[in-house]
Amino acid sequence: MLNLDSDFKRLFPKLGFTLKDFQKKVITNVVEKDSTLCIMPTGGGKSAIYWMAAAELNGICIVISPLTALIAEQAQKIKEQGYETLEIHGGIDPMKQMSIMSDFANRKTNPAFIFASPEKIATDGYFEYCLKQRKDEINLIVIDEVHCVSQWGMSFRPFYKRIPDFLDNLYGERKCARILALTATLNPMELSDICDSFRIKKENILKQTILMRNEIQLHVMKFVNENEKEDRFWDLIKMHRDEKILVYLYRKKGDRGVDGLTQAALDKGYKAALFHGDMTAKERMEVIEQYRSGEINMVFATNAFGMGIDIPDIRVVIHFMIPESTEQYYQEVGRAARDGGGANAYLLYSNKNIDVKRTYFIDRSFPTEEKLREVYKNIGKRAGCRVFQYFDNEDIQECLPYYTKCGLITIVAKGFSGLSELYNIKDPELKKYYDSTEAKGYVKTTKKCDITPQQLSETVYRAVLAGNARLNKALERWLVIEVADTQISDERMRIMLDDIAEKRNYKHGLLDYFVYLIEDNPDTQHLHQEIARYLGMDKYHLNRIYKTVDGNRVRSKSEVIICDLLAKSGLKYEYERLLEYEPGKVINPDFTISIDDGKKLYWEHIGMIGNEKYSDSWTNKLDIYERYFPGQLLKTYESGAIASDAEKIINMIKTGDVIK
Repeated sequence: MLNLDSDFKRLFPKLGFTLKDFQKKVITNVVEKDSTLCIMPTGGGKSAIYWMAAAELNGICIVISPLTALIAEQAQKIKEQGYETLEIHGGIDPMKQMSIMSDFANRKTNPAFIFASPEKIATDGYFEYCLKQRKDEINLIVIDEVHCVSQWGMSFRPFYKRIPDFLDNLYGERKCARILALTATLNPMELSDICDSFRIKKENILKQTILMRNEIQLHVMKFVNENEKEDRFWDLIKMHRDEKILVYLYRKKGDRGVDGLTQAALDKGYKAALFHGDMTAKERMEVIEQYRSGEINMVFATNAFGMGIDIPDIRVVIHFMIPESTEQYYQEVGRAARDGGGANAYLLYSNKNIDVKRTYFIDRSFPTEEKLREVYKNIGKRAGCRVFQYFDNEDIQECLPYYTKCGLITIVAKGFSGLSELYNIKDPELKKYYDSTEAKGYVKTTKKCDITPQQLSETVYRAVLAGNARLNKALERWLVIEVADTQISDERMRIMLDDIAEKRNYKHGLLDYFVYLIEDNPDTQHLHQEIARYLGMDKYHLNRIYKTVDGNRVRSKSEVIICDLLAKSGLKYEYERLLEYEPGKVINPDFTISIDDGKKLYWEHIGMIGNEKYSDSWTNKLDIYERYFPGQLLKTYESGAIASDAEKIINMIKTGDVIK
């Protein structure tokens, strides 16, 4: 049985906080049960969950993370706790990456955590081979921002889709280390897709009870034209000019894109910078650090600014154009108030923005029939086995999932261009392969030697790792594919276009529903509640909208006062913990207070005594207390004296005057 509180202090003594109940629930599920999908709001403490789960499992943890900047930041944080880490991403020289992985496979290093990008997972065969040498020590696979796996979502990334195949290659089908998949929001189709991809059982989907971010005030503003919208935008910038502001634009170019509005802000004297996916990892990291330090306080960004970037004191998020789904909106406003303080989020949009989002952003995110045929011309030049540079071609990345689904292409291995960069070969098997052809090409070698692509790749990797072959340069990260046909048949094209149409219509539906939500729920409280309902939050908890000083969510401002006074007093309490009075029958006291001798007290705050339905319910509840828990009930009533009334009760508890 885990003792997470004491273990956390022992394993992470430098951290100045304790684990929350939901964090402990997820950690326990991963360690004692099985692979787990964790859904919790942005800023909820996902890092501490996988740190602790990995430490409890006492092995190597692979963390798949979407951004180089995020990998560097997370690795540094865990290093500060005394744990050895490896970082493998595109910002590191390729030969250096191979050296790092060789040392790992040869047990010259013993990291607790290996951080890698999905691109590395998807394309690098040597990385995979080195991990395979110590696969029995790898006890946990963490997939951060797991919603990127699903083609049904707004953040789909093709490299994420290759993670299940990577795990099958590493462990064999149906066998794997424990998986901890982490995200803040999922739509129903994404949820199903992810659980299928990673074989996560329904009972291991853990969703935080409170998904709402009520500390962020949501302001929705609809405009007739773009000039009116931009005027209001600059008014908001002026109003919040001394706070950290994040502006989402989605479009890089143009006067009202990232470039144009950033320049306009600079011309107006604001400390601003831009952020988008075409910048180098180093450039993006510099902006993040300037933003974190306060050197700049305003960032104009595409949705490249998001996943995992932890700037705790962002106070304002402005959407200058409508997001394409409820999930995207709530993910992005969740960049604010990660420190628990209050924040404001403004959504500025027009009917034109909705149309542009539908036709330009959603529709153009899918390949057309013409593009599917054009991209395939190069891939399908000849049937059979071939290698190609998947990593550097965005068009191929976009089209490949559709080619594989309809059977045009099968991915058979990870490879490289050929054997020409090898020298000083001492491995006899590899030497035979090397000498078999003059050109040293990958596919020609497999055919000449009558071996599979997987056999050739692993023979090269084995020799390089053992020092029985040397390289002039790092091996390329190419995919080896089997091409079924040189032409796309009508039947296969129909399968691809039907798949695209289904996904496009689904995304249109997500946008339509989001527009309905913001236009039908203009005030912040109802919008938070309806979004939370859509994300699957239990109806019973939707009114828990007020945050206490110790992080609880309660239903009224009076209960905030009571919680804050209880926290200040040091008394241990739980909010709305179910209390069983007969088998299968429960009530929920507002506050359950633990006394030193193990006795429980139950505190009810009676706030709507004049309401007939409420009064009848309270009368029944009072009878239960008197019959089953005599002498254990405490009461306060809604009034202007709630603070002093609560203090009196707390003092009586601490002095023992209420215990009979």
